[in-house]
Amino acid sequence: MTKEKAQARRDNLARMRAEQKRKERRAALLMWGIGGIVIVLIVGLVGFYVINDKAQKSLSAVKAYTYKGSDHTWNKVSYKENPPVGGQHNFYWQNCGIYDKPIHNEHGVHSLEHGAVWITYRPDLPKADVDKLKTLASADYMLLSPYPGLPAKVIASSWGHQIVLDGAGDPRLPEFIKTYKQNPKYTPEPGAACDQGVGTTADQPLPPEPSPSASPTAGQPSTMPSASPKAS
Repeated sequence: MTKEKAQARRDNLARMRAEQKRKERRAALLMWGIGGIVIVLIVGLVGFYVINDKAQKSLSAVKAYTYKGSDHTWNKVSYKENPPVGGQHNFYWQNCGIYDKPIHNEHGVHSLEHGAVWITYRPDLPKADVDKLKTLASADYMLLSPYPGLPAKVIASSWGHQIVLDGAGDPRLPEFIKTYKQNPKYTPEPGAACDQGVGTTADQPLPPEPSPSASPTAGQPSTMPSASPKAS
C-alpha cells in the first residue's frame, strides 16, 4: 500500500471518528434538552397543582363578624345574617347532629357559641350531595340541617365566621371545619356541651321561659348552664 493510500485511509478514519463524535454530542445535547424540558414541565405541573390546590382550599372568602357571647333570650330573634353566625340566642342549645328538617336559628346559634360548625343547605339539594354533607357532619360538634331561603347551595357557619360554598363537594368545606370548629380563638365557650340540649325542629315552638318552680318540660334538658337569664 502506497503512502498516499495509507494517508487517505487514516484521513477517512479520522473523518468518520469526528462525525461519530459529532453525532454522539448531538444525541447527548438532544437527550439533555428533552430531559430539561421534561423536568421543567414536571416542576411546572407540580407547582400548578400545589398553587391550584391551595387556591381551591383557600378560606379567603370567609366573612368575619363580631358578636359577644352569653347573650341569651327566650324571644324569637331577627338575625342580620342568613343563616346567623352569632348574636342573641335561646337559653337551650341545639343538640349537635344531623337534622332532616330546619331547626330554630336561636338554638343553632347557641351551638355555634359552644364551638360547633353548622352546615346548612337548600332543601332541594340532590340526595347524593346531602349524603356527602351527612358524612362530614357525622363528627362531634357538627350541625347539619336544610335551610329554606338559603342564598347558596351550601353555607357553613361557625361563631362569627361564614363561607358560601359551591356545593357539597367544595374542598373549602373540610378546611373551614378544620379551621373553625372548636377554635378557642373564635369560640366564646369552647368545650361547652353540644348534647343534652334540645332536638327541636323549626316546626315545633321555641321553648317557653320556665317559671322558677316549674319542673323540666319533657324533651328539654333537666340541667342547663344557660337556662338562667343571669347565667354567663
